[in-house]
This record gives sequence, structure tokens and C-alpha cells, in this order.
Amino acid sequence: MKVLITGATGLVGNAITKVLHAKGISVNYLTTSKEKIVLSENYKGFYWNPAQDKIDITCFEDVSAIINLAGASISKRWTKAYKKKILYSRINSVDTLYNGLEKIDFSHIKSFVSASAIGIYPDSLSSYYDENETAVDDSFLGEVVNEWEHKINTLNAFDFDIAKIRIGVVLSKNGGALPKMAMPIKNYVGAAFGSGDQWQSWIHIEDLAQIFVFALEHGLKGTFNAVAPNPVTNTKMTKELAKVLGKPLILPNVPRFAMQLLLGDMSYLLYASQRVSSKRIEKEGFVFHFPNVCSALEDLYHAEKEKIDSPNTKNLKKEFV
Repeated sequence: MKVLITGATGLVGNAITKVLHAKGISVNYLTTSKEKIVLSENYKGFYWNPAQDKIDITCFEDVSAIINLAGASISKRWTKAYKKKILYSRINSVDTLYNGLEKIDFSHIKSFVSASAIGIYPDSLSSYYDENETAVDDSFLGEVVNEWEHKINTLNAFDFDIAKIRIGVVLSKNGGALPKMAMPIKNYVGAAFGSGDQWQSWIHIEDLAQIFVFALEHGLKGTFNAVAPNPVTNTKMTKELAKVLGKPLILPNVPRFAMQLLLGDMSYLLYASQRVSSKRIEKEGFVFHFPNVCSALEDLYHAEKEKIDSPNTKNLKKEFV
């Protein structure tokens, strides 16, 4: 088996590649940077430029599945120009894959698994969303995910299984939201946002990578939420992270207007609330290794926790009690 990945050099792509390699599965990957092209036995890079609809179609050779992760990060300031980049980096990537597949015999490709996002679900403190929800969040992010999924659906023209993986807040020390959440806490200026009651449907990076591979191996079709079984409020997430890092929370919650002034429209990400169900992927047989945020954070910050709980640290604490 060989898998083609777009976005393989990013946070999620790296994690998925490690899972595939551990299973003895080779990876082809597409990159917009020729400097990132590597040609090893089980990891081969190919150039593409979705903005110009360019793709090296030799990337499809011997590939039996495709994982699509391509898209500009949403964690940069949402200027008018960058909003266009967020949207069209996703749309153009799918279009370029479509046009590339039209030029080859694609009969050897059995599965296409694409990233999506839970940002499609409406902002709500009370609703509990599953994949049957048809309402779309009235926000820029909701619009992006909705258009992205409609574009992915155009690949139904090809004869392979298509799965869309709606990703929640990814917990990883190597990137994404978690380091940004941890930094102010480490510097004693951590606090929940707004009321702190907004739901955060999260997932450990290892579980997320396993879900993508699980979808390939089981030929899943349709939409699946990639979130842990136990979402938490922003207050709970902040407190648990502070606990693992051994830092106090001494400041009041951060008001929305303050982050609006600092981050502009992107501040929406901090205050939006989506409580999302993982039941559909679990019914398919997927088992989460990290179902609870406490164990997930402890796993990710194990070294910090060991340092906090070391005998020397405990003795220092006693001296100041």
C-alpha cells in the first residue's frame, strides 16, 4: 500500500506519516516547496502549485489512497487578503487533485480522506452536534468549511470512497493551538476567555493521526467528527492546562473586546462554542487512546509534570509553605 498526502510536512501530516511508516506503508507527498522534496524508499516528494493548477501526476503512481490536508493556516491574522488565501488554498487544492486524477487511470485508488473542520457547526453553548447537522455557522470559518466540503464532494465523480474528517482543536506540543494556550499560562498571565463557558471539542494529535489511517484502512465513507468523546469548556481546558504546567491562574477572564482589538476577526476562534459528538467514528470501531483532556495534557506535558513533581521541587515548595 502507498498513500499520497497533501500537507504532509505540516503538523497533522507529519503525525499521519509516522503512523503509516510504523505500519510499513510508503508515502508520496505533494509540496509547493521544491526544497522540501525528498526521494527516499518510503517517502517521496512531488511538486505542485494549486494556485496555478500545476501537479506532477507521477505522484499518483502505485498509490491506493489519498489524504488531503492542504490549506493555509487559520491561526494567522485574518486580513482581507489572508481570508482569500484561507479559502482558495483549500478550494484550489481539491481542484488541482481533481484535474490531475482526470489525466490518469485512477482505478488503483480506493480511498480519498480529506480534512475538514468542526467550525462548520453553529456557535452554541447548548447544542450537541453530530454529523447529521445541516445548519452552518454564520461566520467566515463556517463559510470556508462549507465551501471546502462542497468542493470535496465533486470528487464523487471518481470511483473511490470519500471520507471527510471534521477536525476539532488539535492538542500537540509541536504546533497548533496548544502552545499558544500554554505560553501565557507559563508566564503567569493565563486566563479563560469571555465567560469561559464556550465548549472546546478537542483531540490529541496521536488520536487524530490514527483516525485518518483508520478511515483509509476501513474504507470509510461520509463525514466523521475527529474529536475526543469528552469536550470541555474553555475554563476547564485552561484550568487543566495550568494544573499540568504547575502554574497558578490569577488573572480575570479575558473580555472579548480586548482580543478583538488585538487579533481582529481571528479572535472569533477563541470565543466560538461547538460541542461535538464522536459517536459515529466510535461506532465504526475506532477506540480513542486519549478520551479525557486530563490524560491527554499529562501525556503531552509529561516532562514538565515530572519536573514539577520531582523531590527537589517538592522540597522547595515545603520551604515556602
